[in-house]
Amino acid sequence: MELWVGCIAGALEEMDYVKRLAKAGFDAIDVEPTRIYSVEDARQFLTGEGLEVEAIAPLVQDKFMSAFARAKKREACCAPCCCS
Repeated sequence: MELWVGCIAGALEEMDYVKRLAKAGFDAIDVEPTRIYSVEDARQFLTGEGLEVEAIAPLVQDKFMSAFARAKKREACCAPCCCS
């Protein structure tokens, strides 16, 4: 639960996120990392959660990040079938 609330569980891979934004009609998509999580960060998230912290923590080194995502919504089409 702690990982879910901390936005770690269920996190998307960067390219999957970018593809979903594009599919939703966004262009000029930019993902700017603000923090890349380390082994020590993982230890803090996992301690007290009933998990094998020392076995799991090294697996997250540089694999999770917080980021700003920026994109622009495409302008509406002139007709329902023009941009298919």
